[in-house]
This record gives sequence, structure tokens and C-alpha cells, in this order.
Amino acid sequence: MSETRTARQIVDALQAKGFRTDGLSSVGARPDLGEYINQLWARRYFIWMDARHRVLSQNSRNRLGSAWLLLKPIMDAAFFFVVFGLILKVQREGIDNFGAYIIIGVLMFRATATSVTSSPSVLASGKAMIRAFSFPRAAIPISAVLRDGLQMIWAVGAMLVMIAVIPPFVTPAATWVLILPLLALQWMMNLGITFILARVGFRFPDTAQLMSFVSRLLMYGSGVIFPIDQILTHPVASAIIEANPVFQMLKMYRAVLMEGALPAAESWMILGGWAAGLLLFGFLFFWRGEASYGDEQQ
Repeated sequence: MSETRTARQIVDALQAKGFRTDGLSSVGARPDLGEYINQLWARRYFIWMDARHRVLSQNSRNRLGSAWLLLKPIMDAAFFFVVFGLILKVQREGIDNFGAYIIIGVLMFRATATSVTSSPSVLASGKAMIRAFSFPRAAIPISAVLRDGLQMIWAVGAMLVMIAVIPPFVTPAATWVLILPLLALQWMMNLGITFILARVGFRFPDTAQLMSFVSRLLMYGSGVIFPIDQILTHPVASAIIEANPVFQMLKMYRAVLMEGALPAAESWMILGGWAAGLLLFGFLFFWRGEASYGDEQQ
């Protein structure tokens, strides 16, 4: 920070002598919030192309190529269904279509779990670019979440086909269009989580190891593979479950896809509040650390 102050003093001295300093700025310094957002908007095409390129190239060395974007979510959902639905016969009281229940839970939880586990190392993975170029560092978390969002499109397609063809079949309904606003809220929530964990993980790399445990805890506490709200009936436990945005998110996906019903207004408020709150807090939290992301000691 002393180098940043010195640079600022030099600019002030030049201005005092009448020199123009319009194009001068301290490398790595944090711009004000409005300018930061403008810089991000100016780089929107780069963010999009970076995310798209990474999605298309990640399986380029495999013989099946991009087909793995569709095959992997199908295999994941099938694995959990066979293990928990057929072999272990997990508690399914009140669930008429357990196959659809677990497919929706596993595939829609996956995107959020990816944000939780990969976010702490997202800045470390882009360290070379951070040191080589001057750009708003928030572009890196945004690109990562956008990349996951593009992959999620394949998972959603696989999910809709699977619940429609696996008995007992789910008949497509008009409420299926509501997965679009739900996906938008989930993307907002994922981006907020990524902003927060990216900064925390940059300062404390051990966070990446902890998040795998947090992801598993979140999985079993959100009703991904069994109806947790029917098993835990203690008032405090029930309140915690109801306040969990991932639980509400999966509950809403299942309502619009399996039941053809509109999610309750309370669910929209809980998920929407978490999504907006995490995104706003996460972005401001990440922006506050902007000047530190190029530090050599990290």
C-alpha cells in the first residue's frame, strides 16, 4: 500500500505543476465503485468469450469431446438414483416420483456445490493473468460462474429429458418456464458465493480444503437426496432448514417440474433475498480487496 500512496503523491505533484494526468493511475489500485462497474461492463465481451472458450475446450482431448457436458450429469444423476433410490431405498414417504425427486436434487445442486468448492482457488488459478494485465479482477469470478452456467444448460436439458422418460413419467407443464427465473436466482446466489470465497480463499488458501466438507454438509442438509424436512422435526432444526436458500431452491424446482405448481411466495422471498443479498455483499466484499489480488506474496 505504501507504493500506491507514493504513486498517488507523484500524480498530485504533477497536477500541482500543471501537467495533465488524465491517463495516469496506480497499477493494482482499487478504482471507485462506479468506475469499477464501468470497467467490468467494458470487458463484457472478453468475459463471455473466456467462459465460452473454456467450456468448449475443457473436453477437447477426450474422444467424445463436448458430449461429456451431457453425459456427466446423466451419469451423476443415475448413480445417486441407483445407490440411494434402488439399493439403499432411502426414506421416500410422501414422494410419488422418487426418481424425478433425486434427479432434480442432484443436478440442480451441482452448480451451487461447484461454486462452493472451486471459488477459493479461482484467483490463484488466474494469477498469471492478474500479474500480466490490468483489468478489474471481478472479471475472473464472473467468468467462472458464467462458465458453470453454460455447463448447467446441458444439465438442465438432461434433467428435463430424464424426468420425462423415467417411470413414473413427469408430463411437461406450463410451470416449467419458471425454471428460467429460478436459474437466474441460482446464478446470482452462486456469483455472490464465488465473490466471497474467492477473496477469502486468496488470503487463506486452506479455505479450499474446508469447502469440500461444507459442500457435503450442505448437500445432506438441503434435501438433495432425501426429504430432510420430514426427518428433522425439531422446531429449531426446521427453522434452519426453511431458511436455507438451497433447500428452498430445490423445493421450488421440484414444485414447478414435478407438481406443475407455483412455488409459495415465501419461498420466492427467501431465495430472492439470499440471492440479492449474497450478490450485493459479495461484490462489495470482493471489490474492497481489489488492490491486494496482485500481491507477490500471495
